[in-house]
Amino acid sequence: MLNDTLAMALAMVNNHEKLGNRECIITPVSKVTKKVMSILNEQGFVGSSEEMTAARGAVYKVNLLGKINKCGVVKPRFSVTVSTIEKFEKRYLPAKNVGVLIVSTSQGLLTHEEAKERKIGGRLLAYCY
Repeated sequence: MLNDTLAMALAMVNNHEKLGNRECIITPVSKVTKKVMSILNEQGFVGSSEEMTAARGAVYKVNLLGKINKCGVVKPRFSVTVSTIEKFEKRYLPAKNVGVLIVSTSQGLLTHEEAKERKIGGRLLAYCY
């Protein structure tokens, strides 16, 4: 039984990236997974992505660029405020201004930099560098 679709998706991306594959097929697909992949696309970690229908539901095809060293989810999903985001940056990212933390806020999914600019906190979902 599948419990965390985001964790499975990021693990698939991480494994395909290590193998040197140029694309990754993610299944099952959720709204959170789609939004996280679009954020990673905006940040330049993955290429374009598209949703396709298959015989047993939807699949998500992501083009990989070879720029991801590591990505994963944050468990447990810590609550963060503007002042504590830097603490989690030090914990999950290798250096300052390297990589991205994805935060679920009341204004949607944002990167940690956007959350700092808007001065809002939320729940920490994932990291990528």
